[in-house]
Amino acid sequence: MTKYDHIVVGSGISGLTTTLLLALSGHKVLLLEKAPRLGGSLARFTRKGVPFDTGFHFTGGLIHGGLLYRLLSTLGLFDAVEPLFMSANHAHRFVLESEDRIIDLPAGIPHLRQKLKDEFPAEQNAVDGYLDRVIRVCSQTVGMDLNLIGESSPHLEEETISLKSVVDGLTTDPILKSVVYGLGMCYGVKPSEVSFATHARVCFDLYESTARLRDGGESLLQAFEQAFRKLDVEVRCNSWIAECGRVTDRRVESFILNNGQEVSAEATILTIHPNQILQLLPREHLSRAFVDRVESFEPSAGFFTVYGLLEDESDTAFGGTIVSLFPSPDFESLLDPGYRGDPALVICGSTENVRGVTHRAITTFEPSFPSHVAAWKDSRTGHRPPGYAEYKAGRVEAIRRHLGRYDTSYTDCFRVLDSASILTYRDYLHSPEGSAYGIKQKVGQYNLIGKLPIRNLFAAGQSALLPGIAGAMMSSFFVMRSVLGKDSFNRLIASARSMRALPGGA
Repeated sequence: MTKYDHIVVGSGISGLTTTLLLALSGHKVLLLEKAPRLGGSLARFTRKGVPFDTGFHFTGGLIHGGLLYRLLSTLGLFDAVEPLFMSANHAHRFVLESEDRIIDLPAGIPHLRQKLKDEFPAEQNAVDGYLDRVIRVCSQTVGMDLNLIGESSPHLEEETISLKSVVDGLTTDPILKSVVYGLGMCYGVKPSEVSFATHARVCFDLYESTARLRDGGESLLQAFEQAFRKLDVEVRCNSWIAECGRVTDRRVESFILNNGQEVSAEATILTIHPNQILQLLPREHLSRAFVDRVESFEPSAGFFTVYGLLEDESDTAFGGTIVSLFPSPDFESLLDPGYRGDPALVICGSTENVRGVTHRAITTFEPSFPSHVAAWKDSRTGHRPPGYAEYKAGRVEAIRRHLGRYDTSYTDCFRVLDSASILTYRDYLHSPEGSAYGIKQKVGQYNLIGKLPIRNLFAAGQSALLPGIAGAMMSSFFVMRSVLGKDSFNRLIASARSMRALPGGA
């Protein structure tokens, strides 16, 4: 049996963060990844030689002092990536198609506040009420200060009330509501289901700034891999825990891997989907209440995605704006699996240089749900029935038409290279249901995070605390405080801040 200080299961951004924090603390770590390579949705793939991002397309928090800036700086990785910020004047464009109205959202909350007041002059109080509440929630969230992460948090009313209920109390304007709800595409939950606090924490840094990374999520993955090579980290791909060994005093003594090898560790951190964690844990050590809680989690929205190239070079500001097309101002319907109208569509562009040739890569996303692909749910990639190809072709053509209605340059100049359904994401990323953000983050829901019923097993990941890259990384910091102990964790954070001249709160 091979012994490690710690084992980390899953190499998405949370698994990578957890592994690095443990290794920086001087521990011997085994990182297990079921796929052939690390990174999960951080990794890129190529079509016709052009790179495309799998799941990490843009983020907030990369400005100096932003949450993701502080997380990466603490890990010593910020200087290894290059943020490419969206336009200061129109970082996000919301196109309300039924109203024939375009609203460009600038970067920075003061600028956003003024822009919304200019767009909705009769809704001054509603704009202030909404943005002030977003700021207040984030300022009172202790986890957004790494020195305080894991400390007791004050009770926030916004944890127990929905986004919709707050916004309904501020305004009756359906267009303003759509603008407020628009970034819900970044967590995939209806306004009536998500808490205002979750919405605020996701949106705050996106309001302040939005950026891509040069070379996408691949650049971040490479930064982690380079850091691992200098530390006591063993990485194994195509490897996973097949079963738990004997459990004594509510601690698992060892694991059997898929190759038959037995390994053990002081603690094991599972950064995989809660359903996969439930399948791994021995049921005789779980309460009925625990099982029911995990089984009650619902998947967030997924996406049907089309990848292609824009061969029209007239747009000199290409890639500077995230464009969201909303056929209806009724956001509740747009994120409902039963919705049968034209879907919403998000358009992301990036300029990719390949061997001296510049390509304008386009990735588009439509919300998608398991019911859309129920007929093929038992099939696997490369072995789908003929009807599946027809389904994909139909959705690709519908997206082409939708793009053409927004901008006629897409009609003749957009060359489709590939597409992916939620089944594609499910199979390539080993993600149950193929959802984009793990489980739905719902009002009053108690997510799976920290110590599990088996005492030396812990849960982290984007389903644990908050969706998105920053939320997944925050969950790792939160759990590491428990695994390492408060004092050791605080020394690690203080050392990182001192070495890298980070400000307090980093």
